[in-house]
Amino acid sequence: MLRSLLFIPGNNPAMLQNADIHSADAVILDLEDAVSPNEKDAARILVSRAIEYLGFNKEKIVVRINPIDTPYAKQDIEAVVPLRPKYIMPTKVCSAEYIKQASKIIAEAEIKNGIEENSIKIIALIETAEGIEQAFNIARADKRVEALFLGAEDLTSDMQAVRSKAGDEIAYARGRIVMAARSCGIDAIDTPFTDVHDDEGLVQDALLARRMGFSGKASISPHHVAGINQAFSPSIEEINYAKAVIEAIEEGKRLGRGAVSLKGKMIDRPIVLRAEKLLLAAKELQLI
Repeated sequence: MLRSLLFIPGNNPAMLQNADIHSADAVILDLEDAVSPNEKDAARILVSRAIEYLGFNKEKIVVRINPIDTPYAKQDIEAVVPLRPKYIMPTKVCSAEYIKQASKIIAEAEIKNGIEENSIKIIALIETAEGIEQAFNIARADKRVEALFLGAEDLTSDMQAVRSKAGDEIAYARGRIVMAARSCGIDAIDTPFTDVHDDEGLVQDALLARRMGFSGKASISPHHVAGINQAFSPSIEEINYAKAVIEAIEEGKRLGRGAVSLKGKMIDRPIVLRAEKLLLAAKELQLI
C-alpha cells in the first residue's frame, strides 16, 4: 500500500540519510523541483549513492526525475535504473506519448543492466491542465504505470487559479485523476497539503482525499506522515462494520436467503466488495 509518500530533496545529504525513519510507505527522492540546474549532476550522484549504500527498502523508493523533454531525464533514468528502485516518477506528464517515451528509456536501461523488462514501474505525475484532460489515456498508456499522482501546485499555476487550503480549485482535477486511475485498475495519489504547520487541516484534507477514492497522499513534511497514514488506514469502526457485513452475507448463504440486511440496510454486492477490500487492507497493515 502507498498511503503516504514523503518527498526528500535529492541534493540534501542529511535528509537523504534519514529518509526512511519517518514511517512513510514510500520516499520520493527528488531530482526535479527541489534541485537547481547547477546541482542536477551532484543530486543524481547523491541519490544513486543513497539507494546503493543506505540500506533502503527498494520497494519503498520512488525517484522523481526531470521532465522527459529536458537533457536531464535520460541521465536520471540511466543513473538510477541499475539500482532497481521500485518506481520512477516522470514529471509534467501530459499525454500517453510522454509516458511511452519514458518507458522506452527505462526499458533500454533495464536491458543494458540485465534487469527483467518492466521490473521498474511508473508513477505518473500529472500537473498541467492538459495532463488532467489526458488522465485516462496516461493511465492506460503503458503497463508500467501503477499510479497517477496529482501535482496541484504546478497545476493551479497552469490554470491561473489561486491555490488554497480548502482545495475547491482542484476538486475537478481530483475527481478526474481518481476516475481515470480507478477505471484502469491503478492507484491514485493525492497532492501534498499546502500548510506544513496545520496538522488538523492536513488530516481533514487527507480524509477528504480518501473519501474521494484516492489510495494515498504525498507530503513535503515528515510531520504530516503520521496523519496521512492514520487517515488512509481503516478505523476500528470500519473494520468491525466490514466484518459484520461478511458475517451477515455468510449467514444469509447458510440460511439460503436471497436478500440480506444489516442494521436495517440491505447488503448488496458493492457493499460486500468494499468490505472485502477494507479487510484486505487491514490485514496488509496488520490491523487484524
